[in-house]
Amino acid sequence: MGKDCIGRAGFARRSSERPFLVAVAYMRTLPPSPDDHPAGPAATDGFLRTGGQSRFWNRLLLIGLAMVAGLVWFGLDRLLVDRSPIVVGILHSQTGSMAVSEKSMIDAEVLALEEINQAGGLLGRQVRWVIADGASDWPTFARQAEKLIRDDKARVVFGCWTSASRKSVLPVFEAADHLLVYPMAYEGLEQSPNIVYVGASPNQQITPAVQWCHDTLGARRFFLVGSDYIWPHCVNAIISDQLTGLGDERVGEIYIPFGSTDVDAAVRAIVAAKPDVVLSSVVGDSALAFAKKLRAAGIRPEQMPVMTFAIGENELRTTARDDFAGNYAAWNYFQSIDRPENQAFVRSFKARYGSDRSTSDVIEASYNSVKLWAQAVREAGTTDVRQVRNALRQQSLNAPEGIIVVDPATQHTWRPVSIGRIRPDGQFDIVWTSRTAVRPVPFPISRSRQEWEAFVDKLHRDWGGQWENTTVKPSTARSTVR
Repeated sequence: MGKDCIGRAGFARRSSERPFLVAVAYMRTLPPSPDDHPAGPAATDGFLRTGGQSRFWNRLLLIGLAMVAGLVWFGLDRLLVDRSPIVVGILHSQTGSMAVSEKSMIDAEVLALEEINQAGGLLGRQVRWVIADGASDWPTFARQAEKLIRDDKARVVFGCWTSASRKSVLPVFEAADHLLVYPMAYEGLEQSPNIVYVGASPNQQITPAVQWCHDTLGARRFFLVGSDYIWPHCVNAIISDQLTGLGDERVGEIYIPFGSTDVDAAVRAIVAAKPDVVLSSVVGDSALAFAKKLRAAGIRPEQMPVMTFAIGENELRTTARDDFAGNYAAWNYFQSIDRPENQAFVRSFKARYGSDRSTSDVIEASYNSVKLWAQAVREAGTTDVRQVRNALRQQSLNAPEGIIVVDPATQHTWRPVSIGRIRPDGQFDIVWTSRTAVRPVPFPISRSRQEWEAFVDKLHRDWGGQWENTTVKPSTARSTVR
């Protein structure tokens, strides 16, 4: 599925008029001659006798030459200047358990691309986008990425939510020496020259949230729950290291099979453990079911708050908000941020998609991803992938959330950090913010980079070369102790 916003007919019409306009412009530069305007019959003979006819034909010849020159110029312009559309790829889940979250990322990326075209495009060319469905399935993501690069000739791909999908497409982008712009907060523990990471690193979401729970909520007993794939396992390893450093206790850790809505075992384990705080990296449809069952079990935020790393305004729009109200989320952006740039962004998004829609961190990060790439194309003066990648390392943007900057050393993004409390209307009251952008640290200092990479590799091997744990039954929550 794709969308082309180019008015080809209008372009062709304007181009075909150029030789005529060149000739007219040339005619206007010639000085008028009285011989060209004989007055009356008596003057006609004089006009012919004085050579006016010769000058008249000379002038027509010059006009003809001007028109030929215009046609030659037009032909060279078409041959030497590439005016074909710039093709970009969009790769997210439109179906499956992650569609509830990823569809909104497509909306944000399309909005940014439409704004670019409305402003005249890039390098004198319009932008055309091709949307591919990852279908919440990791092998499908890899196949679609290869198609976008090989068949659709995309110059960049904006895509993925889950780390499993990103890990699955990474070899495709590295083999093609191509470019993926990844908008989602993630676990870190990765750095590829073929990916620009616009979402948060762990020190821009996870570790500030744990520290805030310790300092502000007085939490000392933490329960970790996540979906059973690469991101939550890495997040919980990072959290476990941090809790050790704080002298706090991890009273439980449990995983829900990816996409499963059978969360009863996880809820029972939490009720039995009686933690001060639940830290949740449960995603997609599973997260909605998990919140509902927690509330049904009598777990209230006043006694046992949940800090989520995967639920934002967009997910809250589609579910019973009472199941979430009073709990917390850590992101880099909330719709309630009070900045003129954010207010303009929210207005544009609602004008395009409806007043009932909400913006969220992943929506804003997806929008920012396109804007940063467009700036890099303008600066590079080309769509060549390598040159644009290099230019992206130098980009900054006055984004809705605040100033963000691509870190040239890591290709991750400096971003401010915020913690919000979920309101009954599905919006957030911001209870803490870093105020300024935080430098990304993809590999937390609790372990060396080699140790983190070994940890990730072991998970991959233990799961049979997959980025999701498929060794358990889909309906079985799994507890683990490290």
